[in-house]
Amino acid sequence: MQRISSKRHLFVSISKLPLIPFNKSTNAQRLCTTYLSKLNQPIQTHQPSFSNESQSICSKPVKTFDLIRLRSVPEEHGMDHNKDEFTGDVEKIYRILKRFHSRVPKLERALQESGVIVRAGLTERVLNRCGDAGNLGYGFFVWVSKQPGYTHTYDVYKAMIKILGKMRQFGAVWALIEEMRRENPQLLSPEVFVILMRRFASARMVKKAVDVLDEMAKYGVEADEYVFGCLLDALCKNGSVKDASKLFDEMRFKFKPTIKHFTSLLYGWCKEGKLIEAKVVLVKMREAGFEPDIVVYNNLLTGYTVAGKMSHAFDLLQEMRRKGCHPNAASYTVVIQSLCSQRKMEEAARVFSEMESHGSECDVVTYNALISGFCKSDGINKAYELLDRMAGKGCTPNQTTYLHIMLAHEKKEELDECLELIKKMEKTPLTPDLPIYNTVIRLALKLGETDEAARLWNESEANGLSPGVDTFVIMINGLIEQRRVVEACDYFKEMVGRGLFSFPHYGTLKDLLNSVLREEKLGMGKDVWGCIVGSGCEVNVYGWTIWIHALFSRGYVKEACAYCLDMMDGGLMPQPDTFAKLMRGLRKMYNRQIAGEITEKVRKMAEEAGTSFKMYKRRGERDLKEKVKEKKDGRKRRARQRRWGSEHSKCSHPSKDSSCNMLHSSF
Repeated sequence: MQRISSKRHLFVSISKLPLIPFNKSTNAQRLCTTYLSKLNQPIQTHQPSFSNESQSICSKPVKTFDLIRLRSVPEEHGMDHNKDEFTGDVEKIYRILKRFHSRVPKLERALQESGVIVRAGLTERVLNRCGDAGNLGYGFFVWVSKQPGYTHTYDVYKAMIKILGKMRQFGAVWALIEEMRRENPQLLSPEVFVILMRRFASARMVKKAVDVLDEMAKYGVEADEYVFGCLLDALCKNGSVKDASKLFDEMRFKFKPTIKHFTSLLYGWCKEGKLIEAKVVLVKMREAGFEPDIVVYNNLLTGYTVAGKMSHAFDLLQEMRRKGCHPNAASYTVVIQSLCSQRKMEEAARVFSEMESHGSECDVVTYNALISGFCKSDGINKAYELLDRMAGKGCTPNQTTYLHIMLAHEKKEELDECLELIKKMEKTPLTPDLPIYNTVIRLALKLGETDEAARLWNESEANGLSPGVDTFVIMINGLIEQRRVVEACDYFKEMVGRGLFSFPHYGTLKDLLNSVLREEKLGMGKDVWGCIVGSGCEVNVYGWTIWIHALFSRGYVKEACAYCLDMMDGGLMPQPDTFAKLMRGLRKMYNRQIAGEITEKVRKMAEEAGTSFKMYKRRGERDLKEKVKEKKDGRKRRARQRRWGSEHSKCSHPSKDSSCNMLHSSF
């Protein structure tokens, strides 16, 4: 049987540019344009409810892939809280980017014909409006750089580097920095490299974060104690305190230690509850001539609470008062948060009262900690009392305050209360943020209110929010649970098109593909996979394995084999488990031709990689051999069981061991 080949997809992604900074002749703008040009294949994504004309909420609903979606509120209504001279143009550009982001020629034409005047401040506002949807912002960044008389400012470069770093497109970040050095060297500053360090640290890429220190000199920027302190801070805040401590010891003669360096290390160890290591840092800090300040004490309080040593935390509060370093709101908040996490609400309330009696002003973070504790302990009425008390004390709630109460209502599946709370927020200077909308959308989908979830989605965008990856994942998972796989696929493709899909979301991909194939929609599954690969997403072997296993489990063995061959053509070697499954399926189909082709490719790739083929041979090749199993006479076995019973039942009870032994000896 001939090999069934699937459509070959072009693996072109900005994420595949790690070597770009070392090619000094590379033009970042050209690279960006090349990347976006690969997106010119139309992708069937869900179209937002914005149009070129202003629209308003009306009773007539708009149908979009079987979901009822209300029309978007007009720009003037949704942006009252942040309206300025850029608002109209920003929203117009954002609508164009959402509509044409996957079709570069049409995108550029629509932007050219939009009538928007490119001016200082507009680009940065558009990038901020796009939020986590990096591909949208990237498209505008490339287009605007081609406009006559326009030059990117420092703030625009900085915003773009943040977006690319969040997308983990580090090759493109280096290309952008290279462009800055070539065209605007005066814009290069330590802060640009600090942003890159922090993104590497958040991705747990410690070595690359440290390498930025060495690369800075090549761009004419000197790394000083401030930059080194930012690197330590980023590593410690992202769970790499051990690496930060080692780096500190190696660099202490190159960069003179400051109190910020010691504070960062102290925070990292205390966050993990490693008190011994924290005390070592404290000793070194004192040896360097630095005395503990309020920040140091608060870090120690965190360490005690994380380690579960609350008595030590209370003793430290008293010691702070004796030494004249009076605890502030942050000090008490650390203790209150720990007590709330242990559901010790009475004790937390006592500490709160003690805080007020000592003259410490309660801030919104302290109130939020206590409100969160009551909400998690089924004390939502007390949470509302604290909310009213905040207003009386002149402490303005923030979005986090309302989010804690929303989560409590979500736990009780009280959708109406959540919607009422959103209306209450809209009467204040606050507007609901993405975490709040995510919570209510998740609850609406859980209760089967897909129309309400779609309305909330539209409302969030009308209020100037750009749905992030969490919003997409919530919507996709909720639609899958409601067996709305067509709509789930549309949202997934939209997420991919906006550049929000990455390997941490393989769980969502697995659920979606399995649901699609369970509904026997093979074509739709291929469409989703084609969207991922064709949009330039870099898919590793685990992503391919999800798709291949999903196909195999639903009986699509030929297609699974075809995609396995595609994966190997892309330089990725299948896992032994995948190889074994395919061999087993091909044996049942009596198709040794494809089996031989896959086996030969795997063998060759194993040789090139210097790995052993034995595991693949054991788990896969043996399935190609037709072994005739010896036929057992079941009648004799059942006759023995009826006569003597099973041996296991006779010897299962410990008290019958001796009788069992006598019985065996008699035989």
